[in-house]
Amino acid sequence: MIKITPQAADQVRRSAQQNETENLYLRVAVRREDDGSFVYGMGFDEQGDDDTHFVSEGIDVLIANANKNLLEGATLDFVEINPGEHQFIFINPNDPAHHSPPPS
Repeated sequence: MIKITPQAADQVRRSAQQNETENLYLRVAVRREDDGSFVYGMGFDEQGDDDTHFVSEGIDVLIANANKNLLEGATLDFVEINPGEHQFIFINPNDPAHHSPPPS
C-alpha cells in the first residue's frame, strides 16, 4: 500500500489538530486524466464500504478500492520545495511522470 514518511505524518497530525478532525481518517485519492497523468487528492473523511483502511507512521489511511492499483508502492512525503515553502508530494512508480534515478 502507500507509505507515509515521518515528515508527512507529522504534518497530517498538525493539520488534523488545526481542523479538529482528529477523529477522521486521512483519505488519499488519485485520478488518471485523459492524457494519462495522475492528479492526487487528500482530505479527512469517514470510512466507507468500498474503502481499504491501513496504518502508516501511525496515520489511519483510507483508499477507495478503485484507487488501490494506482497507489500501490507510492510514498507520501512532506518536503521543502523552496526555502520556507513546504508541500506534500507523491512519489509513485505507477505515475507516468515518475522517473527513477539513473543507475549508478
